[in-house]
Amino acid sequence: MNHLDDRGLQAIRQRAYSLAETGRFSSANAVQQALVGEGWPNAAQALESEFARKAISERCRAAQAH
Repeated sequence: MNHLDDRGLQAIRQRAYSLAETGRFSSANAVQQALVGEGWPNAAQALESEFARKAISERCRAAQAH
């Protein structure tokens, strides 16, 4: 993976974190579907790590608790 690909995946993860913090999503899967709907074709690749999915899920839960 080259540097530009990595930056693109980082941008997708940042967008995923932002979406999760809105409180509109209950899971990493829901956030991933929203990303695809927004036109991020590499959403699945960006969120394939367990760490990223866990972080997104935790942000979803925290946002919904408020």
